[in-house]
Amino acid sequence: MGTKQHIIPAIKTMKQFEAFLASGYEMGVLLEVHIAQLKSVFHYARRHGKELLIHVDLVQGLSHDEHAAEYLCQEFRPHGLISTKAGVIMKARQKRVLAVQRIFLLDSHALEKSYQLIAKTNPDCIEVIPGAMPHIIREVKERTGKPIYAGGLIRTVDDVEQALAAGAVAVTTSNETLWRHYNG
Repeated sequence: MGTKQHIIPAIKTMKQFEAFLASGYEMGVLLEVHIAQLKSVFHYARRHGKELLIHVDLVQGLSHDEHAAEYLCQEFRPHGLISTKAGVIMKARQKRVLAVQRIFLLDSHALEKSYQLIAKTNPDCIEVIPGAMPHIIREVKERTGKPIYAGGLIRTVDDVEQALAAGAVAVTTSNETLWRHYNG
């Protein structure tokens, strides 16, 4: 997966992007970015030796499908793509960037549907949302054999430690207090 980070900063604002650039973290996730910002964001990230995952579903001004994924891969060469969409994940794999399937665990039915989706897309990694459910992280890891990122509703160092102990390889978070605690 290319990183040994326990925290992967999830970047929501340009202020957070600046904090990420100044940090010791090598990889971060772009959330809620406008398509017009991508060129400069990638320029600055590369100048600072940083790798970026793009959360395709949250790029403003761009469709959230395999065509968008192809465009992002060709134009910006990200480290990887995160999405809930099967077409995006399969395009990321085709383009040989890290493919992270995001799954939302609302109930048992959603979990079973997620397993079906994972079997279809065969992602490199799975991001489990919410990540503050260690027993489910353990189950998803055991059932899929895939590396797990835990994200969503992780608010404390204890939440991070429980997710990691349950088998998550990293936690994605926009909580800058946790970024600083783990000191990239």
